[in-house]
Parts: sequence; C-alpha cells; structure tokens
Amino acid sequence: MAGLTRFNPDELLNTFISLFVALLLGTLIGAERQYRQRNAGLRTNALVALGASAFVDLGMRLMGNQGATQVLAYVASGVGFLGAGVILKEGMNIRGLNTAATVWCSAVTGAFAGADHPAEAVLMCGFVLAGNTFLRPLVNLIDRAPISESQGESTFELRATASEYARDDVRDALEELLETAKYPAREIRLIEREDGVELLATLVANSVEARELDAIAEALASRSDVSHASWSSRAAD
Repeated sequence: MAGLTRFNPDELLNTFISLFVALLLGTLIGAERQYRQRNAGLRTNALVALGASAFVDLGMRLMGNQGATQVLAYVASGVGFLGAGVILKEGMNIRGLNTAATVWCSAVTGAFAGADHPAEAVLMCGFVLAGNTFLRPLVNLIDRAPISESQGESTFELRATASEYARDDVRDALEELLETAKYPAREIRLIEREDGVELLATLVANSVEARELDAIAEALASRSDVSHASWSSRAAD
C-alpha cells in the first residue's frame, strides 16, 4: 500500500524513458558485436546497459545525485568483473579484450541514460560503434605494415659456444665487444653443452642495428676458442 501512495506517474515515465534509451543503445552496440560473432553479443550488451541504467536511476530516485554517484562507482567495478569473464587465454594468445572493453562502454552508455542524459548516451553509443567499426581498417593497416629490427621492441640475444677452459676469456671478449658497440648486456648466462659451454648474453637495448650485431658475432666466431657465434631476437615480453 505504501508503494501505491508514493506512485508518481511522472517519475515512472522518466524511468521508462531512461530504461528504453539504455536498452535501445545497448542493443545497437551489441548488434555490432553479434555480427562479428563475439562472446558478448547483442543480449549481453543490451542487458548490461539496461542494468546500469536501472541502478543509476534507482540511486537518483532514492538519494538524488549523491545516490547516483555512489551507484556509478559500484557499476564501474562490477562491470569490470563481468568483462573479465569474456577474456579468453589460449596459450600465448589473449582474446576478448576489445569485447570486454565494449561491455564496459555499454555500461557507461546505460549509466548516462539512467542519469537522465539521453543525448550523452547517444553520443557515447556513437563513439563506441565508431571505435569498433571505423578503427578496424586502421588496425589492419598497422598490423600489415613491415617493421625493421631497429624500430621494433624486441629482446636481443647473443650466443657463443666455447671450450670449457676458454669460457672466461670468451666472456671477457664478449663484454668488451658489447661495450664498444654500446650494447651493454643485461646478463650473461653460462649453459653447459656437450661440446663446451654456451655463453648467452641478453642485451639491455630495446632496438639495435642488425649489422652491428652481425659484426660482433663474426668477431667472436673468428676466435680459435669459439666454435659458433650468432644472435637472435624475439618479441619483448
């Protein structure tokens, strides 16, 4: 009965508009994800936007702007945990980060609607769709662009195989060559091999000139106490 006495048709209409806008915009965002066959598709994004709108609207009706502000903090953190559920790790590959970010943005869109800012909610929805649609060609262009050794961030390693009795001399020679080329080693490890000892030097530099590493490897390989010398690179962790 108390609910009937507090019934306010104007507030009900305001809530209806907020929820409708949130559901509509969340559906638009989710439709793009559904089209691309992502884990969090149309219904997920629509419900996230609707739920965020409902929480913010309820907070405003109970405690005004202060209530909406408090609810927003919980919505932001709660949707963050929800987004983590769509992130998948397959070996060294991680999938779903963009979809998780989209779910988070759907919540912001719904929060705008729940806070009685429908124009801002529409603007947010437009930016989310633009980010997921119009930035894709740019991402593909960057991914296909060739990159040289000197431009990429990689971990570079120098290897030299020497006899057991000459390992200290070879290590000193390796350190001297690297210092001369201004490529200090982060560490130099000794790995026992059947044919001797392998010295593995990991460089501090993020980028190098390939010809300079070639020269260092050739200088080491020319030594009589070194049976093999080479260098390699791998993507930085």
